[in-house]
Amino acid sequence: MSRSAETLQDADIKLPASNVKLAAEGGTKDFGFLPIPRRLRYDPEHPAKFGLLLNVVFGISGTFLVANLYYCQPLLIQLAKSFDVSYGEVSRIPTLIQGGYATGLLLISPLGDLVRRRPLLLLLTFVSASLTIGLAITRSLAVFETLSFLVGVSSVVPQILLPLAADVAPPERRASAISIVLAGLLLGILIARVVAGIIAQFVTWRVVYFLSLGVQYVVLCSLWATIPDYPATNRHMTYAGILGSMAKLAFTEPVLIQASLISLASSACFTCFWVTLTFLLGGDPYNYSTLVIGLFGLVGMFGVMMSPLVGRLIDGLIAWYATLIATFVLLVMQGIYVGAAGINIAAVIIVTIGLDVARQMQQVSLTTSVYGIAEGARARLNAVLILSIFIGQVMGTAVGTKVFVEHGWRASALVMLGWTVWQLLILVLRGPHCERYTWIGYQGGTEWSKQAILQARLDSQGSQNDAGRQEIEVGDIEKARTDGDPEKQPVTVADPVETV
Repeated sequence: MSRSAETLQDADIKLPASNVKLAAEGGTKDFGFLPIPRRLRYDPEHPAKFGLLLNVVFGISGTFLVANLYYCQPLLIQLAKSFDVSYGEVSRIPTLIQGGYATGLLLISPLGDLVRRRPLLLLLTFVSASLTIGLAITRSLAVFETLSFLVGVSSVVPQILLPLAADVAPPERRASAISIVLAGLLLGILIARVVAGIIAQFVTWRVVYFLSLGVQYVVLCSLWATIPDYPATNRHMTYAGILGSMAKLAFTEPVLIQASLISLASSACFTCFWVTLTFLLGGDPYNYSTLVIGLFGLVGMFGVMMSPLVGRLIDGLIAWYATLIATFVLLVMQGIYVGAAGINIAAVIIVTIGLDVARQMQQVSLTTSVYGIAEGARARLNAVLILSIFIGQVMGTAVGTKVFVEHGWRASALVMLGWTVWQLLILVLRGPHCERYTWIGYQGGTEWSKQAILQARLDSQGSQNDAGRQEIEVGDIEKARTDGDPEKQPVTVADPVETV
């Protein structure tokens, strides 16, 4: 059986035999009226290639769509004044937009496993950009809150692009492709806060949203001009079936559960660090201004820029070992933070860079391992993983802030250290080469190199095929003799390279 057919035949996510070889669908237009550029139309004989340009478009699109979730955070004071309400009332806005995002993750992003992704991406981007017009012009807080929720729902484009990148990237470049898209997400978080804060300092906050809608329409045009049309991968399933299978995956896949538990704690640490960093740098002994504190976001960008190198490293490693390295580095960084964060600014800078690089490496390796579970379910697998990250963000913000305010920076740092130890414990409970449904333990040795594993499989497959070929040839000769047909030719099996 070929690799593509084999990976699609998993429980609850397999395709009918007639669908293993996908036929072209969607024709020449999106939505029945929007022309698809000829070079981007689906052609099973000449499928589109996933190159650096398309990967960069994925990353940039993710940057400016996920930024929708964070523009409002530096603007809350200006929003309160503009709508003539209290700080408590405008504090609902970030909660609503994050709640909308969680709703979109749960109900919209799994559609990537059910429908054609090109029109889905175009539709969501158009809706998000159009709703942003309302954010820029409304004079009503209630309308602003409602639109914020809906913008959050439609801003899940990056979570459709991630599994799409994993689907279309060559296997040897999959981690690199994922790392570039994830880097775009992190850049979006950092850029949104910096840009919104600077613009609102000099002009009205409405300019932020006018800029946002303009950028989103540019992203929409770039997606239309670059995203190839791929057919739906689970046309036999229903929307209810997609959601039901996502729930089942969340409780029956050991790799997904392990990755989700690690991501939850890691995301909590990451969010706790960045939320409490403002309190740390604004108080004794540093007493930095808001502008200087904001510049630490630029320090974080350095870690994001290391993403392509991190991806290339992970491409050569078994994902479990990449996660182990990253988690160990996180543990070291948290140890430094516990010891010196409130004493020496150099320690804070080192930890800021180290946490960003290691967190990026850990997330790429975990995502890569989760996407390897089943090709036809990557959108659903991604939705479960991202939901765990979202829960971790909420936990990190709530717990980290409370502990810092009541007990100081070192207590908050110890909480983050404890969460990192948890990540390491969850990882080592299940080894790098366990079979799919093994929950705890170690199997298959300790090899860390993907290339070595591939070569071993090729050698093993070659030996098995040689033995099988001899058995078949002997059997055919004997059958030919008994059938009185000495001219019958021996039967051979497929080339071992094709079957791996």
